[in-house]
Amino acid sequence: MQEKISWRKAFRSSPGPKSSYDSLKLFIKGIAMGAADIVPGVSGGTVAFITGIYEELMNAIKSFDANFLKLLLKFEIKKALEHIHLRFLLVLLLGIAISIISLARLMDYLLSAYSEYTWSLFFGLILASVILIGSKIKNIIGSGGMGVISGTTLAYFIVGLIPFLTPETYWFIFLSGVIAISAMILPGISGAFILLLLGKYEFMVHALKNPFVLENQIIIIFFISGCLVGITMFSRLFSYLFKKYHNLAIAILTGFVLGSLRKIWPWKETIEAELINNEIHIIAEKNIIPNIDITFFFQILIVFLAFSSVLILNKRSNKNKVMGV
Repeated sequence: MQEKISWRKAFRSSPGPKSSYDSLKLFIKGIAMGAADIVPGVSGGTVAFITGIYEELMNAIKSFDANFLKLLLKFEIKKALEHIHLRFLLVLLLGIAISIISLARLMDYLLSAYSEYTWSLFFGLILASVILIGSKIKNIIGSGGMGVISGTTLAYFIVGLIPFLTPETYWFIFLSGVIAISAMILPGISGAFILLLLGKYEFMVHALKNPFVLENQIIIIFFISGCLVGITMFSRLFSYLFKKYHNLAIAILTGFVLGSLRKIWPWKETIEAELINNEIHIIAEKNIIPNIDITFFFQILIVFLAFSSVLILNKRSNKNKVMGV
């Protein structure tokens, strides 16, 4: 009994919400982050920044350091729990996980039944993200502008090289998790957007849509394992780069998102497709100029509404920060 109580004390002494009300607020922020990360163009890192938990999230990630590993190797589990921000991460990640699993089924349906409309939504969201990130760039005529041009050029050619159908092997799923998790610690770019570039967005949405299928569970485990490795690797690197070369990093990031719009262009024509397991998989596509008809105007309206909604939400969040809300 005494052992159980000491474990409970170790858990409660780890940094995190101080009351049930604080836990509920953190949980809701996790839900918002999860919703943002499953929609390409909206960043979970941005939501963390706007809701005031970004710095705490960075500290929680950094708590998994050498001292934590030493305590684990010495089998001092209680002290290890006290060292890391376990309560904070558990509440936040629970909200993120519930949100992602809940929305995955909806996104899978929309991408299947209303493909061009859904890509129009993504295009508007990401285009607005370019404006928001780009507005923070300084020295646009000098190094800032060169960073934007470099990032745009690089991304434009990279996304053209990435095939629509990438490997579905476990090693590539793990690698996708490593790369995509960078979005959670980078305000302005979403994990879903990274998965789009890697050709694994629809694949992961399908797995999350049916989380009780054994094969999907294995896929999710490999992806989460990649996320854990990635967040450990990149959190300190990004923190250093943004502190040391903040303006250049923002400029290159803006250009990268801008150039990557080539991948999100809603109007495409299939060049090559293949029948795999009785399902048609698109291997290669090319962007085309859409036909001007009633459908096109509805799609443009969706682009405009998505674009406007991001700018309006950002404006309101900035107003709330000024007012101290």
